[in-house]
Amino acid sequence: MKGMILRYSIILLMLIQAGCFKLGPDYRRPETKISIPPNYRNQPQGIEIIRSLDCNWWKEFGDPEIDAIVQEAIKNNHDIRLASERILELKSYFLRKRADRYPQMNLSASAERKRYTAESLEIGTRGISMVRKKTTLDTHTLSIPASYEIDLWGRLSRAEESARANLLEAEENKKTIMQSVISEAISLYLRIKALIKKIDIKKRSIEDYKRSLELVDMRYRLGLSNILDLKQAKRALLSAQAELPTLREELSVVQYQLSILLGRYPESIMPPGDTDNYFSKLPPVPPGIPSDLLHMRPDIRSAEARIMSANAQIGVALASRFPRITLTGSFGYASEELNGLLRPESELWKLAMGIIHPLLDFGRLKAEQRAAESRYRQQIISYAKTVLRAFQEVESALVKRKELLEARQRIISLLNEAKETQEIAQNRYLKGLTSYLNVLEAQQKRYSAEQRLTDIEYELMSNRVTLHRVLGGEWPCYGNNKMAIKGTEATWK
Repeated sequence: MKGMILRYSIILLMLIQAGCFKLGPDYRRPETKISIPPNYRNQPQGIEIIRSLDCNWWKEFGDPEIDAIVQEAIKNNHDIRLASERILELKSYFLRKRADRYPQMNLSASAERKRYTAESLEIGTRGISMVRKKTTLDTHTLSIPASYEIDLWGRLSRAEESARANLLEAEENKKTIMQSVISEAISLYLRIKALIKKIDIKKRSIEDYKRSLELVDMRYRLGLSNILDLKQAKRALLSAQAELPTLREELSVVQYQLSILLGRYPESIMPPGDTDNYFSKLPPVPPGIPSDLLHMRPDIRSAEARIMSANAQIGVALASRFPRITLTGSFGYASEELNGLLRPESELWKLAMGIIHPLLDFGRLKAEQRAAESRYRQQIISYAKTVLRAFQEVESALVKRKELLEARQRIISLLNEAKETQEIAQNRYLKGLTSYLNVLEAQQKRYSAEQRLTDIEYELMSNRVTLHRVLGGEWPCYGNNKMAIKGTEATWK
């Protein structure tokens, strides 16, 4: 008996050593065949290419209210919370797949009472006779059954690799969602500030139109202006007053959008303090170099994690075409008497080895392997598409910033000219040298330029937020692209 146990132990050790072999390709970062230039086509000139180590990039706006909004969004946004739950789900799935590689042991206990009728021969005074007796039999068992699949071809280890890659993908997806939520929250906040400023401009224009109306009305009563000038002044005032409710409605809609993003009931969020823009406070844009994008953007790392998972699934499919070796055994006690259950004479044990090998499946397993290989190639194509889309987003944001800066300078020049024109037109009107139509046109040009300047400066601030998002957001505080789970580590290279 001891010799048999020794032989089984030697076989077991040999098979376990052989189990280190894994079928299927080991993961390597795919070649996308995308030619990456040394610099972005539209990056600013004369700016040192640096990358800040501060993950709180929004602090460059210098607004404590933005800091508070970001923290509230991270804590309460429902999309972020859903992503966190998804991570917990996939972490549990990963731990389950890792547990499949180790022996499974159970504790089994049972107590059984059985009553049956037994026939026996008895020799009596009348000779031999058949006697039927009812017998009650008690059986008590206590055992530890165990099973273990020897991962001879690496099927289980490849499945663990795939589950780990899925977990990494979920982590990167959460970072992508956090980037989007934080960027949208800041953009909405900046939009609120811009709308408040536009409302203020509109109110100032209304007051200006009121003063002009009073002046024209006085001149009309003195016979210095005609009825047409008076009508035009009234029309300009009513037109400006009619536009004010539309701006207030837009402000409320944006405030409600920000409330929902922060996990609040829709409410009016009024930024404290003044409504000045942040344009003069922001440092120059340091865009970095294109190859940084592959390491910084979580959506690209998420796409790469999907390739890692698909690559491991090829090994799972390939290993499924080879034999599976399973060891089973149990050790325990069985006795008819409970008080004698743990005695040496009640001991029982069992050890078995089974092999399952597919013989005839009409190409099912081979088809599954080919499907896994196709899914892997699909993920490579998807990865290349994600990389190109990321480059396109960066280049688009950079070229938009360049055009917005040029437009801002032109609008500032236009606004200065409009103010001077308005002053000249008003002076000439008071002297009777021009019609009120010229004054009205100058006023409208001036306030239109102020509104347009507010819009452009908001777009510049929103573009700055977009640049942080598309350049990766600078997120080292959420993990330096590395994740360790109870001794199993997967590092992004």
